[in-house]
Amino acid sequence: MADSVRPKRIGVLSGGGDCPGINAVIRAVTKSAICEYGLEVFGIADGFLGLIENRIHRLAFDDVSNILTRGGTILGSSNKADPAEFCVGTDDAGELIYEDVSDRVIDHARSHNLDAIICIGGDGTMSGAAKLAEKGLKFVGAPKTIDNDLMGSEVTFGFHTAVGIATEALDRIHTTASSHHRVMLVEMMGRNAGWLTLYAGLASGADIILLPEIPFSPQIVADRCVARSKHGRSYTIIAVAEGAKPIGGEVVVDRVVRDSPDPIRLGGVSEVLCEQIADLTGLECRATILGHVQRGGTPCAYDRVLGTQFGHHALGLLVSGQFNRVVVMQGGRLGSVGFDEVADRQRTIGGDDPIVAAARAVGTSFGDK
Repeated sequence: MADSVRPKRIGVLSGGGDCPGINAVIRAVTKSAICEYGLEVFGIADGFLGLIENRIHRLAFDDVSNILTRGGTILGSSNKADPAEFCVGTDDAGELIYEDVSDRVIDHARSHNLDAIICIGGDGTMSGAAKLAEKGLKFVGAPKTIDNDLMGSEVTFGFHTAVGIATEALDRIHTTASSHHRVMLVEMMGRNAGWLTLYAGLASGADIILLPEIPFSPQIVADRCVARSKHGRSYTIIAVAEGAKPIGGEVVVDRVVRDSPDPIRLGGVSEVLCEQIADLTGLECRATILGHVQRGGTPCAYDRVLGTQFGHHALGLLVSGQFNRVVVMQGGRLGSVGFDEVADRQRTIGGDDPIVAAARAVGTSFGDK
């Protein structure tokens, strides 16, 4: 049921990894709150870390002017600060010490008289907000991730910008691949969801697309490369999601970040597969890992507009007392779902996804048959 008490002072934070379009949301929330509702707005630095450390400052209209085209976030972000399990140091044996600092967060929010907070983030941020909501804080979420993997929403801002960056990279790789007659693998972000790789791979005409949702056979991938070579196609482009894994195998882990709520960092599968293809085929292979370049830079027009829509809709939910919900886009229309439908969940590609079917129809291999 909607809360009948209209808020007067609100906070806004951005958690998790940065992505293009966050500033569009911050701008929309702040300007709409001031101009349309007469609210006071406070920016929280570095996501939940700013709540933990009480780094909260007032945002004026001019503070959010001329930020629409900027990438990243003017508030900063953090993907390590989970108030329910916050790393406070190490013991004598070097083991990490975690504490639940949720009460401290609540005290800091109340010391600034924040009636509610708009949190901009992905599934991890929404999970953190859901835990704090159980202790009495009020939130509204705006979905942000280049991975496009938030449950309940068919699109998240930042995704289309990242697809454009990855597609351009694949287009550029094409020229080198054709010039040197090579097999070229391009690895993209996405964790356990392959949306970014699927869209960029299809947009660039990649010959093979490897996704976390469709385990691949290195031999089938190698055979496709050889078949292309025998039929006069002197190069092969392979788009690889960082979470892709061989049939019956495991993902490739780049590193483990001990003090992070999500400690496993994937990466390097393209380099492993590159060596395997070279050994199986004798073809010259190269791997390129795009990494954080996919998350940076100026947001595309679509993400600026989507971020503005999400920010304004999130504020509308907040002032109408519809707390602990996340703005979503379904069927091209804005709506919202409860935190329980988003927290600790990930939207992945289904086996019957029409985009996968369209890619197979034009001859794209997914390394599985």
